[in-house]
Amino acid sequence: MSKHSIRATLLHVHSIVGLAISLVLTLIAMTGATMSFEDEIGASLNAGMMRVEARSAPMLTPDGLIARLQAVHDFGKVSALTMSSDSSAAVRIRFARSEGGSRPSSVYVDPYDGHLLGAPRGEDFFATVRKLHRWLLLPGDANGYGRQITGVVAIGLIVLLISGIVLRWPRRASMKMWLKPNLALRGRGFQRSLHSVAGTWVLVIYLVMALTGLWYSFDWYKNGAVWLLSRASVVAAPMQPKSPRRTGATDATPLALDRAWSAFLHEQGSRFATAQLTLPAGAGTVVRIRSWARDASHDGARDEFRIDAVTGQLTSSEIYADKPIGERMLSSVLDIHRGSIFGWPGKLLFMLAAALMPLFVVTGFMLYLSRRRHRQMSRPTLGSLVPGE
Repeated sequence: MSKHSIRATLLHVHSIVGLAISLVLTLIAMTGATMSFEDEIGASLNAGMMRVEARSAPMLTPDGLIARLQAVHDFGKVSALTMSSDSSAAVRIRFARSEGGSRPSSVYVDPYDGHLLGAPRGEDFFATVRKLHRWLLLPGDANGYGRQITGVVAIGLIVLLISGIVLRWPRRASMKMWLKPNLALRGRGFQRSLHSVAGTWVLVIYLVMALTGLWYSFDWYKNGAVWLLSRASVVAAPMQPKSPRRTGATDATPLALDRAWSAFLHEQGSRFATAQLTLPAGAGTVVRIRSWARDASHDGARDEFRIDAVTGQLTSSEIYADKPIGERMLSSVLDIHRGSIFGWPGKLLFMLAAALMPLFVVTGFMLYLSRRRHRQMSRPTLGSLVPGE
């Protein structure tokens, strides 16, 4: 097969894959861009209820907070609490899904008296955007087909990136040609220049997004990444079985969150800035506590403890500082995926790259239609096609 035939075949594959996934890929990219600064937007919208006046009175323990809240309000079963070592920070409480599948909005409460401060604004909006981004709002959420579809689209994006860079590879490379669009061109020439140059700008970012996005779509990919980047002892460790769902309040062993919290404080002392207690979804008794230090550079830089809330015994702990580089990467997949591992400049760069996706869809579609028109001509002139097409 000649070099021309190979390039023609590769261009055909590039075009067909792009057309097949363009709409879903744009949807995923735009929802991802929308969520880039979710934390900052939420903090701005809810600044009034996230802070309280620091007082000399002792702050309530987790069990005390839940008891005070449930004595006045019926939100259902608590699923998680986010507490802070900051004496002026409110406590955020999240709730489990009801039997009908709905989940009440989380609430902020005063850590001193359990007084309800309100439900965070913007939470439902971002929850919907997140479901659209991850599962396309299809039934079943993470257990439905949406998860696999987004994974296939991520694979398609990798195909587009590889085929695109091969098609663009010139005989003579120059920095100006690779990174600066030719604004003097018109029509198809300008469209192709813009499509290829902008694609070069974002190629690495898109590749990072796609490779980390596959982590959330396919278990085989996730297991392979764990095998590749983790220590042998971590890979060989048996996975903890999921606890069975509670069938009723009488079936559940009463949890003493205060006991788990005391064990956590014994381990961490005053080193933590924020801690999130996640209660078991089933009939188990082990509480997961994630802890972020004051100088944590990103969300994945966290310690994790699992503590039995009946006995107060520490069952396992993972200290971020003790992990090798591979396991640090695994705990920071989401931060790598959205660029936050590089701080707010990284998030901004990844957001702008995601927001550029409609540009590639529009220019790619126009180039495809233009090629079809020229191929239908019986004798196209020599200069009618852009070099490389």
